[in-house]
Amino acid sequence: MNIKLNWDGMGIVTSVLCAIHCGLLPLLLPALPLFGINIIHNSTFEWGMIALAFFVGIYSLYHGFKKHHHSFQPLIIFLIGFVFLIAKQFSAYEFLFLAIAVLLIITAHVNNYRLCTKNKCNSPHHKH
Repeated sequence: MNIKLNWDGMGIVTSVLCAIHCGLLPLLLPALPLFGINIIHNSTFEWGMIALAFFVGIYSLYHGFKKHHHSFQPLIIFLIGFVFLIAKQFSAYEFLFLAIAVLLIITAHVNNYRLCTKNKCNSPHHKH
């Protein structure tokens, strides 16, 4: 059985999960310690999510660039979004930077996916 992963889909999902973690979990903050859970502002968890988003994003965008479209546009959008994601860690404007980062990273993955599917039939790597 040949299972193919949609890396752009994974990038979108990890971006959305990061936004949910940073945006909605603080609403549950008062109840979390009752359950022994502390993932809000947990530095290890935060940097782990950032690393996951980076590696999924870079792999997905590199694959799309190399095999299908040869456009730097998704990578540039992703990197700008990633700058906001890192800046969020050090800024008082955490939620604003997070919202910008998530929108840009998702936009990069959506653009990469569209470019890959649009150019798939014209790609010399595509087998009919």
